[in-house]
Amino acid sequence: MSALLIYGATGYTGRMVSEHAKTIGLDFAIAGRTESKLKDMASRLNVPYYAFDLHGTAILDSNLKDTFAILNCAGPYMQTAKPLMEACIRNGTHYLDISAEVASYQQAQQYDDAAKEGGIMLLPGCGGSVAMLGCLASHVISQVKNPQTIDIALHVAGSMSRGSAISASNMKVGCLQLIDGNLVEQDTSTTADFDFDDGNGSVASFPVTLPDLLTISKSSNIANVRTFAHVSGTSFPTGEIELLPDGPTAAERDAAPYHAVAVVTSEDGIIRRAALHTLNGYTFTCLASVEAARRVLENETRKGFQTPVMIFGKDFVNAIPMTRIIDF
Repeated sequence: MSALLIYGATGYTGRMVSEHAKTIGLDFAIAGRTESKLKDMASRLNVPYYAFDLHGTAILDSNLKDTFAILNCAGPYMQTAKPLMEACIRNGTHYLDISAEVASYQQAQQYDDAAKEGGIMLLPGCGGSVAMLGCLASHVISQVKNPQTIDIALHVAGSMSRGSAISASNMKVGCLQLIDGNLVEQDTSTTADFDFDDGNGSVASFPVTLPDLLTISKSSNIANVRTFAHVSGTSFPTGEIELLPDGPTAAERDAAPYHAVAVVTSEDGIIRRAALHTLNGYTFTCLASVEAARRVLENETRKGFQTPVMIFGKDFVNAIPMTRIIDF
């Protein structure tokens, strides 16, 4: 068995991840449910493949027992994270994923003690918004004495992949915020204006439930977190999801970079802010998750539920091309 197993490798983001892992020379195999797709892709990349679903412990254990780490790229994560985390704990395999679903992080919280006892790391969100926003938040928080609250907003640009749209449509959680360490409902009509330092000034952003409500609090101990999004393009599609294209083309991704801003308020009312400018979200997710996997294969690990900024530090985003944080 290879050192790294990429599960969900034939999906839109999984293909990007697998191709980049091959480019940088990682020792990996690909896996998923559909053997015909895996066989074609494995032949093209010249890597091993394993076809299996996530039903039943025996099949999972036989495929994970000699694997150092798995990178789960198969959504919806509300269906895939739990069985894979459990299998990783049983078999001593480090777990990584690229989920933007709160359920993955709540699952990791639940299995934190079991993961520690099993000697493995649970690292959901090793790419994507959790990696980029966690590093941005940590950068600003480090400049504030006694930080009390953080508002963080993501400018989502371009179109969404079919898989992401399916995952989004399956999310049942309401619009949440973190108040005094507790997840509580937030009024969806409560918009806020954010300047993303992209030359467009302040723009209205709407509240959304991002996993960063949990991960930023975990990495910083800030008990009051709100997350927002500003959308441009066709990021949230309408109509029949199954009829959507597989995902944006490389040219479409290049034309739709992402931006984010974090605003931290201290106990005495001092405000600090910074913006992050980076590649399109799918491109960032691909590069960041493979970089995270590379580091894990080099034993940058810690037992239990971790976040990217906790294990790799706030400068992790500096490893991603065309990504920078600017104080303003």
